[in-house]
Amino acid sequence: MTASAHVLVFRPLIKLLRERGADVEITARDYAQTLQLLELHGIDANVIGKHGGRSRLGKLRAMRARLQALRRWARERQFDVALAHGSHELTMTARRLDIPSATTFDYEYAWLQHQLGCRAATKVVVPDAIPPERLAKYGARPPKLLQYPGLKEEYYLADFEPDRAVLDGLDQRRVLVVLRPPPDVSLYHRHSNPLFPQTVDFLGRHGDVQAVVLPRTEEQREFVRGLDLPSLVIPERAVDAQSLIALSDLVVSAGGTMNREAAALGIPVYTTYGEPLTDPRALDLRKRDSAAGERVRRDPASMLELLLSALD
Repeated sequence: MTASAHVLVFRPLIKLLRERGADVEITARDYAQTLQLLELHGIDANVIGKHGGRSRLGKLRAMRARLQALRRWARERQFDVALAHGSHELTMTARRLDIPSATTFDYEYAWLQHQLGCRAATKVVVPDAIPPERLAKYGARPPKLLQYPGLKEEYYLADFEPDRAVLDGLDQRRVLVVLRPPPDVSLYHRHSNPLFPQTVDFLGRHGDVQAVVLPRTEEQREFVRGLDLPSLVIPERAVDAQSLIALSDLVVSAGGTMNREAAALGIPVYTTYGEPLTDPRALDLRKRDSAAGERVRRDPASMLELLLSALD
């Protein structure tokens, strides 16, 4: 697991595998809230490597170090299969050790990551919303390429019901907005978008709003805290973001996962990625009816079977 969202994706899959009697070992990279979320969900992991920072050279050094560490760790463990969510280091390590592997992701434009990860993987599993021809340049074509219907969030949120304890300490009379900053250290977000800081400033000064900001990094946390805006709340650690989203009135995210989680949970959501939202004053700030939109719940076992087809 190399990013926070991967914990959520694999939580039900790990449970299913262990219920079947499989011996599951987990590796994680020290990045963003990944380790805190593993702790929150009671998942033990072997911490191998960390993020390389903003520079390409730093990322290259971190990748090389993690590849070496993963090989040393996995070499004597006799694994039958390796499963990843976009972790090119894992599929590259598995190929080097002659272990079948499967990788899944839902953002097809991370060019370098997929050139490495997809070519090394035995199977590539993606949502059917991605046209297959976009993945051919990564060496992922049928039968190597497998696709599933809907959003991955509809699978890992299938058994989810929100916990209202996440609202403790928040002013529920005001419009509750969840804010997620952009992944500034990612290579596919090289050009910073000024719209998100404008949105934070607008909502942070709005007297009818309680805006909970969920930073990705400590640098983002310190930046938002330093703004000292009266309507912002910045949690000190990783929180049950899915419950927060499900009980919120609105989500504004510059990433992908929380946008899709909100959509899967029937919550109004805006994205600042690619600038579909051009002015924060256009946000529809109002208390939502208690009933969320209709949810689609999909069986995570069906996704697991696609991933395990690497063994066939």
